[in-house]
Amino acid sequence: MITVSNLSKTYKDTTVLSIESLELSKGEIIGLVGNNGAGKTTFFSLLLDLIKPSTGYIENNQIRVDQSEAWKSTTAAFIDESFLIGYLTPEEYFSFIAGLRNINKADLDTFLNRFSTFFNEEILGRNKYIRDLSKGNQKKVGIAAAFIGTPELVILDEPFANLDPRAQMQLQKLLREINQDLGCSIFVSSHDLLHVSELCQRILILNKGELVKDANRGEISLDALRAFFTEEIAEGETTPSPADE
Repeated sequence: MITVSNLSKTYKDTTVLSIESLELSKGEIIGLVGNNGAGKTTFFSLLLDLIKPSTGYIENNQIRVDQSEAWKSTTAAFIDESFLIGYLTPEEYFSFIAGLRNINKADLDTFLNRFSTFFNEEILGRNKYIRDLSKGNQKKVGIAAAFIGTPELVILDEPFANLDPRAQMQLQKLLREINQDLGCSIFVSSHDLLHVSELCQRILILNKGELVKDANRGEISLDALRAFFTEEIAEGETTPSPADE
C-alpha cells in the first residue's frame, strides 16, 4: 500500500528525516515509535502531503502523494485538533465528513454505534461545540471521524494521548476490531510502548530521523522496546565532572 523511496526532509542544514526505503502492506496495524524529535510527525506530514520532501517520494496505492490527489479517496487521518471544525457540534462534524464520503445518515448512525462505549455518553447529544469539549473528547471525535466511509488506510498521531485509562483500552479494542472486521490498515504513532506492543502487528522505530528498526510483533517484545529506549538514555548520559558534583 505505501512505498517509500529515498525520502528525506531537510530544513536549512538539518536533516530531520531520512528513510531510504520502506514498504507497508495492506491490512496491517503498524506502530511508529520514537523519542520527541525522532521524525514521526514529519513522516506523517509527508505521507499526507502536508509538507514536501527534500528528496525522494512516497507512493500510496502506486500514486505519488506529492503529484496527485487521487490517493485521498482511500486515506484518512487524525493528527491533531486542527483537523476538526471547532464551531460544529460532533453530530454536525460527523455529518459533514459523511457527506464528503457519500455516506447516508442511516449508515452513519449505524457506524457511530460502534463507538458508543468509547464515547461514554460524552460526545453525542450533549449540544456542545467541538471547541468546548475536553482534549480527550476532541480526540475521540477526530478518531471516529477518520474511520467514516471505511477508508483503506487511517493514520493516527498519538491517539492514546489525553485519554483516560479506560478509554485507552477501549480504543485499542476498537482499532483491533475495525482492522479485523473492515480490513482497514491503521498506522499509529505513539509514545506508549505498551499499547504499541499489544496492538500493532508491525513496529517501526525512528531515531534522529532514521528508521533503525522494522520488526513484526513476534520479533520484538515490550521488554525489547523498553531496552532500546533505555540504551538511548544511557548513551545520552555523561559522567559528571568534579565541578558538577
